[in-house]
Amino acid sequence: MLDSINKHQQRIQLARQILADEGVDALIIPSADPHMSEYLPKYWQGRAWVSGFTGSVGMLIVTQTFAGLWTDSRYWVQAPIQLAGTGIEFQKMQIGQPTFTQYLADTLPAGSKVAIDGNVLSVNEYDNLKTAFLDKDIQLVTESDLLSKIWTDRPQLPDAAIYEHPAEFVDTTVAEKLAQVRAQIQQKQADVHLISSLDDIAWLLNLRGSDVEFNPVFLSHLLLDDTKATLFVDINKLDDKIRTSLESMGVQVAEYQAIGDAIAQVSGKLLIDPSRVAIGTLKQLSSSVELIRAMNPSTVIKAIKSEADIEHIREAMRQDGAALCEFFAEFEAKTSLGERITELDIDRMLIEARSKQKHYVSPSFDTIAGFQANGAIVHYSASEDNYSVIEGDGLLLIDSGAQYYNGTTDITRMASVGQVSDDEKRDVTYVLKAHIGLAQAQFPEGLASSQVDALARIHLWRQGLDYNHGTGHGVGYFMNVHEGPQVISVFAPTTPERVLKRGMVTTNEPGLYREGQWGIRLENCAVCVEAGRSEFGTFLKFDDLTLCPFDTRLILPNLLTEDEKFWLNHYHQRVHDELIDRVSGAAKDWLIERTKAI
Repeated sequence: MLDSINKHQQRIQLARQILADEGVDALIIPSADPHMSEYLPKYWQGRAWVSGFTGSVGMLIVTQTFAGLWTDSRYWVQAPIQLAGTGIEFQKMQIGQPTFTQYLADTLPAGSKVAIDGNVLSVNEYDNLKTAFLDKDIQLVTESDLLSKIWTDRPQLPDAAIYEHPAEFVDTTVAEKLAQVRAQIQQKQADVHLISSLDDIAWLLNLRGSDVEFNPVFLSHLLLDDTKATLFVDINKLDDKIRTSLESMGVQVAEYQAIGDAIAQVSGKLLIDPSRVAIGTLKQLSSSVELIRAMNPSTVIKAIKSEADIEHIREAMRQDGAALCEFFAEFEAKTSLGERITELDIDRMLIEARSKQKHYVSPSFDTIAGFQANGAIVHYSASEDNYSVIEGDGLLLIDSGAQYYNGTTDITRMASVGQVSDDEKRDVTYVLKAHIGLAQAQFPEGLASSQVDALARIHLWRQGLDYNHGTGHGVGYFMNVHEGPQVISVFAPTTPERVLKRGMVTTNEPGLYREGQWGIRLENCAVCVEAGRSEFGTFLKFDDLTLCPFDTRLILPNLLTEDEKFWLNHYHQRVHDELIDRVSGAAKDWLIERTKAI
């Protein structure tokens, strides 16, 4: 541990030496790549390399006298632990607290220079920084990547082959998807559209890759107008069949690094998503080009799954459910016999069970298995240097998911180990009530997703309880496990694009975390469907996709209403009926036992 701390202290000192050499007063190292991805190829994991903090969100600031890392509420427990002894101060991203931008604007003297690699800085964030620094006479330097000067053994860019999404799981052709996007380009009165977000490109072209762990995407940009499209990608990743197929659909192929020269040739009006395009990608753009800023049309289109897509997802959920029956049966058998199981073993056991399913590809994110107090760390990640043995008494939180050719899964369940206290059971029950509250919700079409959040959260608010993360996020179709634009969160800004629509797949995952004691989260994926129409309009509801029992041994039935008990029993009967013919032996016995009515 000491060597690790010293390593990160040394990297901060190297960064300060570079600042001095370059005549720069502050360095910003974000969690980003040129595609504004949530999860990053190792080449762009510079913030983690310098600081030691491994969460998916964080902004590192280094000056000659200060180093600080800002991150959101999911990492308020994890970040201080990982930053301890590094000299990097933990800062909360929280309303009422100074942002990293405010900190720099307030503390740096006039005439200072702040450096950040423009290739990993979104257009929106660039504008925010420029505006904040303007009155302070602070210069923003985006032309060079100072991090590379100290990260001398930086990993290479990924080179995994690109492959086609199997045709049996594809409902819409590339031509049809491009036509939908082109219609939106015309509607926005643009001449050209640049897409840098990897999930949008993979979806549009019905291709998948392995450049980003857990996300089946590949590094690329796509430039298209009303007649042609060009994919900028490492050409070595494409076989002849894919290249021929793309060309037949009017998609030309160019090298990944050629996007800059292509941008220099753009004229007229260019449509970009300013939150998903890097300012560095546009550095050769002519000043005569008018930027039209809007969310990528493909982001909204792909969030609404077709009926065929949803049927494929339902089958993926059945496969996942069968695998989870096998996993939980094995887990409970081993713990009852006193076998040694660690948090790290949970991930291995889940992969082993899921990989037996026909269409399994990989995990959809790094499994979160948090026992006892570790469960209170929202995005906890066990490592070879830091993990717990699952023994004694307590709750085990397991948040996991998988990529299948026919869908993406994301589920959280609580498991009991030994004797679980009534206080723990009470908390589990209140979280279940919140989960049921959203699962049963019926709401008018067009309602902001932030308002829908309250339908779950109110069951905890009544007890003076709450949690500091959203209640739901979009889920892709054999795509990123976190997918926009919809998000069910009181913390998210309300925009027209974030309104819940029929066909959107979203998680339902309220939680409750008692630092140093235990953490609870119960999560299903659900699809938004029509609930009915009246003279007051169209109403929507959620239809559960995830198929896995909740552990009723952790529930206090006296705290549930009759309506909530009915929902739980009905859900468990559905899980039983859909999975019973897909499992056998111990897994079948486990399913029967865990789906008994309360």
